Amino acid sequence: MKIAIDPFMHRHLPLEQIPAKVRELGYDWIELSPRGDFLEWFKAPRVFPDRIKALKQALREAEVGIASLLPMYRWASNDETERQAAVKHWKRAIEIAVELGVDTMNSEFGRGPHPDKGSCYCCHTGSMIEACEDAWWRSMEELVPIFEREGINLHVEPHPEDWCETLQPALDIIRTVNSPRVKFLYCAPHTYYFGDDTRAMLREAADVLAHVHVGDTFNHKASSGLRYILNPPGTQARIHQHLDIGQGEVPWDDFFGTLAEIGFDGIMTACVFAWEDRADQSGKFMRNEMQRYIDTYWSK
Repeated sequence: MKIAIDPFMHRHLPLEQIPAKVRELGYDWIELSPRGDFLEWFKAPRVFPDRIKALKQALREAEVGIASLLPMYRWASNDETERQAAVKHWKRAIEIAVELGVDTMNSEFGRGPHPDKGSCYCCHTGSMIEACEDAWWRSMEELVPIFEREGINLHVEPHPEDWCETLQPALDIIRTVNSPRVKFLYCAPHTYYFGDDTRAMLREAADVLAHVHVGDTFNHKASSGLRYILNPPGTQARIHQHLDIGQGEVPWDDFFGTLAEIGFDGIMTACVFAWEDRADQSGKFMRNEMQRYIDTYWSK
């Protein structure tokens, strides 16, 4: 198993300082999420030979590896110009992964087009869902053969407000891709968009599960839907958190216990964004807590 951290809360540091910071926090692996000086959100990668060289050197010196690269591009946009640009950026990101010797990338199903492109996108009402899914499949038709040829794994997660934001149909869509390189990422902070029975959901995902994000969240559906009061009433806003373990309501014994039960041996990433004012403390705490649960359940 690879125990990684998403260093998003440390993104103010220069890229070449990230590996040393990750080592300081107690991790051997990085899940490198979008940054303005590397894989920028929705735009072409800001990557050139000297930057690759400096990052490789920093990784060697810190004795840290990249478990996964996390690009975010509009590969599910029903605006064909946007979708083609996203596929172009994905192809370059795959080249970068190969250059770095990284064998895994992960991303989200995607929210569809930029809000400026046509009507606003809203998963709940079904607006654009069919068009976005169709666009995503066109992108996968181009990209899956490249992942397979280059030996790169792709782990995909549903995200609140994506065209696919729930456990199903996400699992069946990944199974339908039918590639040994395309697997499922279960994000614990999205638990209550997936359902309420963590054990059942992880068991259902077992055959395609390769990656988990670890962070706590509150059940936004609790207290008769009044855990959060949003105005105006009926707004379709999506809300969740990425908190330290124990600060929300995710049933962690169920989560880790079931992962051990199904033989999970993939990437486990600390994925907390809520505490930039104490990012070091949070990162160290998450590393220790994940190890504590691993020692408890994987040693049985």
